[in-house]
Amino acid sequence: MDSDQWLGVELRHLAALQAVAEEGSFGRAATRLGYTQSAVSQQIATLERLVGERLVERPGGPRPVSLSEAGSVVLRHAKGIVARLRAAQADLQALQDGTAGSLRVGTYQSVGARVLPEVMLRFSAAHPQVDVQLSESEDGALLHQVEAGDLDLTFIQLPLPDGPFEAIELLRDPHMLVVPASSPLVHGPPPSLREVAEMPLISYRTCTSGSQVESQLRMREAAPDVVFRSDDNGTMQGMVAAGVGVALMPLLAVDMADPRTRAIDMSGKLPPRLIGIAWHRDRIQSVAARSFMDLAADVCAEIASRPWPPRREDDGFHDSARLTA
Repeated sequence: MDSDQWLGVELRHLAALQAVAEEGSFGRAATRLGYTQSAVSQQIATLERLVGERLVERPGGPRPVSLSEAGSVVLRHAKGIVARLRAAQADLQALQDGTAGSLRVGTYQSVGARVLPEVMLRFSAAHPQVDVQLSESEDGALLHQVEAGDLDLTFIQLPLPDGPFEAIELLRDPHMLVVPASSPLVHGPPPSLREVAEMPLISYRTCTSGSQVESQLRMREAAPDVVFRSDDNGTMQGMVAAGVGVALMPLLAVDMADPRTRAIDMSGKLPPRLIGIAWHRDRIQSVAARSFMDLAADVCAEIASRPWPPRREDDGFHDSARLTA
């Protein structure tokens, strides 16, 4: 038997063999498959020619057809192949419906701490079969992963740099001046940016927000006196509590429950940090990706609607500040 002939076997041939075996006639098999009886007969004949064996016994008259020994062997494999194809069809339909598959999402520290947990909670409840894979990094690295196809979506700080990206704005996150709890600044009006620039400043090392804040200070001809840099929000706030300096941080990055520090709203003096979610503009978004973005927008809208100032006994997420600019 020429094994190359088997490469001509098609799924419809195997489906026809299975239908004939289970229905006991070509006519009923044709009805089940939606073919004509002659089409089913032709498919079985083609299959027999390709495998080089008689697969179906045709007694004629009213007696039912049956499989030969060779036909039974082929049928055992055919059932598995047809079942796998149906499983693939079901998996693909689930993927299209957004009820299965994977979703790769990028995030960064403050969003990962304050926004992402609630989004994940709601998304997991709505799409329990979707495997969400999270990756945390800084903005530039996350967008590079989106461009390379390693991420489907990423939280990002707007505006977007040049590249094949699209994004929506989710939240306007005001900047706060974080000072020690004993600072006299707590009891007065917010200082000017020039006054802040004259204070020892704790700033970000690579974070986009830090670069934008320092640019704002320089625009006012006030060179910031940076005494320490870190990209860890907790470390920055801890250094403020230790009296090393003050810090200009987005509200989502601040632990409002920390009794050692206070946060002064700088909304009137610094523009807010714009938080968005981005994707590759040339790729089709899955149902799961669109649902994730919708939930992220819902969560951020709820955060933005919460009152200011927060109660200090509450955590920074569940009773956060009003984050609209």
